[in-house]
Amino acid sequence: MAESSTTTKGNNVPNSMAQVVVTIKYTFLDYLRSRRFAILLGIMLLISAILTVVVAHYRPASFVSSGALSFYSGWWGMSASFIVILSGIFFGGDAISGEFQNKTGYFTLPNPIRRSSVYVGKWISAFIASSIVLFIFAAITMANGFYYYGLSLPWQFGESFLFAWFYLMAVLGFTFFFSSLFKSTSYSILVTAILFLFAFTLIETLISALAQIEPWFILTYGAGIIGNVLDSPYPAHVVTATSRFGPGGVGPTLTTFNVTIPEGLAIIAAYFAITAILGLVLFERKEFN
Repeated sequence: MAESSTTTKGNNVPNSMAQVVVTIKYTFLDYLRSRRFAILLGIMLLISAILTVVVAHYRPASFVSSGALSFYSGWWGMSASFIVILSGIFFGGDAISGEFQNKTGYFTLPNPIRRSSVYVGKWISAFIASSIVLFIFAAITMANGFYYYGLSLPWQFGESFLFAWFYLMAVLGFTFFFSSLFKSTSYSILVTAILFLFAFTLIETLISALAQIEPWFILTYGAGIIGNVLDSPYPAHVVTATSRFGPGGVGPTLTTFNVTIPEGLAIIAAYFAITAILGLVLFERKEFN
C-alpha cells in the first residue's frame, strides 16, 4: 500500500504554474549565458557611451542648456524605443521558432508539459531579460542627467519609462507571434526586424503625409507617447501646416498626427493582447513534423 502511494506520488505531474516557473528559470538562465544578451548589452552600452561622449564634448543646447526635461527628451526620448525594439528582436524573434528548428520541442513537448506553460514561461523570461537592459539604460540616462542638472528628475521621465516598459510587452507579444508563425528562426527574426526598424515607420509616414489619415493601427505610432510625454507642452494631436513650395509660394496642406496618451496606451494594449493570444494559439496547433 505504501509502495503504491509512493508510486502515485512520484508520477504526479506538476501543475501549470509550476511548469511556468521551471520554464522561466531555465530559459532566463539560458538568456543570461547567451551571446545575444552580451551583444544586446554591448549595443546598449555603446549607444550610451556615444551619447555621453557627444553631449560632454559638444554640449548641444538642447541637452545641457534647455533644462532637465529637454535633456531627458533628447537622450531617452530618441533612444528608448530603439532599445525596446532590439530587445524584442533579440529575445523574442526565435523564442518559439527555435523549438521547431532546433528540434528541442521533440524532446520537451511530448512530455506531460503544457505548451501554454512553455509559451508563457518563455515570454516572461524574455520580458525579464529585456527589462534588465532597459533598466540599465534608464540608470545610465539618469546618471548623466544628475551630472548636468543635479537630482532634478522630471516626473515625465518616470511616466515615459513606464510607457516604454509597457511598449516592451507589446513588442514581445508581436515578436512571439511571428516566432510562432514560422518554423525558421531566420524568417521570424528577419520579418520582425524589417517590420519594426523600417516597414512600420515607412507605412506610418506614407499614411499620415500622403493619405492624411491618422495611423492609429500602427504599433510604432502608439509608441510615440514615450517621447511625446517628455515635450512640454504635450504636442497637439493634429498639426496642420501649409507648405511654401507651390504656385505663389503656397503649397499643399500637410497634416501631422501626434498620438494622445490614452490612444497610445490603447494601441499598445490591443497589440499585446491580440498578438500574444494569436501566438499562443498558433503554437498550440502547430505540429512537429
